[in-house]
Amino acid sequence: MNNLLMFHGRECPHCIVMMPIVDRLENETGIKIERLEVWHNEKNADLMRSYREIIEPKCGGQLRTPTFMNTETNDILCGEVKYEELKDWASE
Repeated sequence: MNNLLMFHGRECPHCIVMMPIVDRLENETGIKIERLEVWHNEKNADLMRSYREIIEPKCGGQLRTPTFMNTETNDILCGEVKYEELKDWASE
């Protein structure tokens, strides 16, 4: 498993906004983010819930999509972010 994860929902409008930004990051930097759909995939939803104690404090007290997580550092980004913020987060 990649240590950079994106938990997303297929119909989530914020996730839809982020997909081309993630594509750009991967194409420009070679950094890979594993995309895990959680609205229709119970296995991925269970994985996201397993990180609840790490995600919720950094995402307003709840699990939300999209959530970006570095499983090595437990660093979290929640919601829509600008390209540079995602790049800085992914490069750390």
